[in-house]
Amino acid sequence: MKVLHITYDMRIGGTEMVIKNLIESNTDDSIDMSIFCIESPLGPWGEELKKAGISISVKARQPGFDLLLIKAIRKHIKDNHIDIVHCHQYTPWVYGAIATAFTSTKVVFTEHGRFYPDSSSWKRKFVNPILCKLTSVITAISKATKDALVTYEYIPFDSVDVVYNGIEPLRPNQEELPQLKTQLELPQDALVFGTVARLDPIKNQKMLITAFAEVSAILPNAYLLIVGDGELMGELNSLVAQLGIAEKVLFAGYKLDPSNYLAIMDVFLLPSLSEGTSITLLEAMSIGKPCIVTNAGGNPEIVAHLETGLVVTNDNEQELKDAMISISQSNDLYVKLSNNAKPRFDEHFHATKMFDSYSKIYRRTLES
Repeated sequence: MKVLHITYDMRIGGTEMVIKNLIESNTDDSIDMSIFCIESPLGPWGEELKKAGISISVKARQPGFDLLLIKAIRKHIKDNHIDIVHCHQYTPWVYGAIATAFTSTKVVFTEHGRFYPDSSSWKRKFVNPILCKLTSVITAISKATKDALVTYEYIPFDSVDVVYNGIEPLRPNQEELPQLKTQLELPQDALVFGTVARLDPIKNQKMLITAFAEVSAILPNAYLLIVGDGELMGELNSLVAQLGIAEKVLFAGYKLDPSNYLAIMDVFLLPSLSEGTSITLLEAMSIGKPCIVTNAGGNPEIVAHLETGLVVTNDNEQELKDAMISISQSNDLYVKLSNNAKPRFDEHFHATKMFDSYSKIYRRTLES
């Protein structure tokens, strides 16, 4: 069975990690996976997979509706005898599905996330039913994402399956953690709240910082570690200075491998306004970190409230502050959430779980 993943590129991101994990988790010799990117440059994860022997093609789309791209994908499908194209995100779905028209190649489409705020388009009301007829299986990475497909993309509810993202558990180097704390000028006994995300309005780090300012006044040993880079770096630094907590908030910048940074966090925070299935949230759970998340998107599907973490109302600074204080002041609650996080990850969000789900979908698709 030959499966071609069609995506934008293989730079570093959630969609790209899902594709990478699907390929690296493939232990089934009967499934051969390859990639077709519709944008360039390919990206570091793409280069890594190429070095590992994975076939990857790139044909950068041109402005407007690129008919030549459809022709290139169609030729690739025929020349390589592709059985299934697995399209990731909407635009790759459009090009991939149309390219398979009047061929025996099946189409699987996965929606990985939505824009915030979400919206619909009158064009899609007419185009999407056609794409659905060309598509064998549609999946979403969370129930919230599925609901968005139904509401904004006019896709029938019963036509969408939910397959949660899956990752390999992180393996931080425990021997390096004390040195990392020293490097960051963190006291070894510091209470470290942390987050890993690009510095972007949708990730809502501004609310996180203002909530932490109040928390730090109550918990003198509390620190906030922010891992990531982005357009809000200057604004967030100014906010920290304005609130007088510059010594308590650490900006670590972007890290290709955040394992050790997540490992030195006592509590992982995800205050996003919108999420599908957050990869960094899964990474934190994979090493047993209690998590505080907003009820945005798929977050409450991943974190079981009062079992593996705490779920607060989206964009509610008071609830976030209260959750940070309660998880810090109740050792019983902290231990319970920490002990339950990894088992929930292993059961629902491991990379092998995701691969098993998609391999069943591929086989079902070919048999239909």
